[in-house]
Amino acid sequence: MKYSLLVLALLLGLGSHSAQAQRKTKVKVKSGAPAPDKASRLLPLFGGLSAAEAESALGTAFLDNVARSFASRTEASAFFARKGYEYLSENQPDTALYRFNLAWLLDQKNPDVYRGLGIISSRQPTPDESIGLLAQGLALAPTSVAIMSDLGASYLIRYEQTKKKKDLDQGMTLLTKATAADPGNANAWQQLARGYFFREQYPQAWEAVHKGQNLNMASIDFEFISELQARLPDPQGMFK
Repeated sequence: MKYSLLVLALLLGLGSHSAQAQRKTKVKVKSGAPAPDKASRLLPLFGGLSAAEAESALGTAFLDNVARSFASRTEASAFFARKGYEYLSENQPDTALYRFNLAWLLDQKNPDVYRGLGIISSRQPTPDESIGLLAQGLALAPTSVAIMSDLGASYLIRYEQTKKKKDLDQGMTLLTKATAADPGNANAWQQLARGYFFREQYPQAWEAVHKGQNLNMASIDFEFISELQARLPDPQGMFK
């Protein structure tokens, strides 16, 4: 049962970010500007550089020039984060990653930066980096249902690899909180269904599936439905 957090995140709300990104402010990031080497530039948070190190390598004057187009660095960071989500929705993860890195340099307390980088990091073979980034985002925005849902899904991905009960429990805790905070989040319900499946609580899994289905049919993962049907036929008879 393999699934991509990038795909999940696109379903979980990137559309709203993309809509916000249609702002008239135009800020060009010149390719000739001083910058960290290409390898670190295309790593989340510039590959572990401190903000001061990354800003020095990128060029303080360059960042100041960018920030002057906005009322504050915080506003500039929000703009670049929105652009990052827009590039993600257009399937340009490298360009999105650099925009998120710029947003981080401008404001290290912008939770959308960590969510965006966490989504991109979900392409890695293991979800460890993604979990770390999303956890940083949730620490900054503890009531964010979007980050809660993505982080919960990431723990379930790691559970599939590790079979460690603590990963399953953490994922279920987060997804339960997410669906309680936003009962209209169809994809969070589907991820909660996966958690119940892993716990062999198949009636509860079906209940969560149907709650998500009633909200948005596009949230359904039919490969998962097939696996669930093999353990317990749909009590409502909607999937056969």
